[in-house]
Amino acid sequence: MIPLNAPNLVTFSRILLIPVIIAIYYLPDSWLSADGKNVTATAVFIFAGITDWLDGYLARRLNQMSAFGAFLDPVADKLIVVAALLALLYLNRVDVIVALIIVGREIAISALREWMAKVGQAASVAVAFIGKLKTVAQMVAIPLLLFHEQLLGLDCQWLGTVLINIAAVLTVVSMLYYLRKALPYASVRS
Repeated sequence: MIPLNAPNLVTFSRILLIPVIIAIYYLPDSWLSADGKNVTATAVFIFAGITDWLDGYLARRLNQMSAFGAFLDPVADKLIVVAALLALLYLNRVDVIVALIIVGREIAISALREWMAKVGQAASVAVAFIGKLKTVAQMVAIPLLLFHEQLLGLDCQWLGTVLINIAAVLTVVSMLYYLRKALPYASVRS
């Protein structure tokens, strides 16, 4: 049975925000201007980021940590990033290669973690510092790219592009790091 506690409900809310981000850009311009769409999508994405922190905080604070929550939280994170990248591709604000690198890495590392868990070595591919750096770069880049406009004299599209490219490089480096950690177990049969 799925534990429907406060942290898991917050995580579910993050998943429910995914179609909202996408739908914003399909609204007619007569309902919401292009600038309004950018601001709204950015706000929804930032709110989703806050829920990512909140679900972990609530799980620890309320002592409601669960295996399901530990599974669902990173899935929700990956889904919202992929959805935002798809929206940015649609808007021509991110390069296809960058999006493919980030999405491809997420799929590959998720599969690697699942396999490592099967061979009893899940701790070998636990989140590393390089992975956290990648996440920070992409979680700052995506709202900047969604916002797209100038903000306090800052060119959000330019800075977001620089940061998403840095995230793509860190994505490759972190994937190689995790693959190297898993290599000694490559001959282990499950």
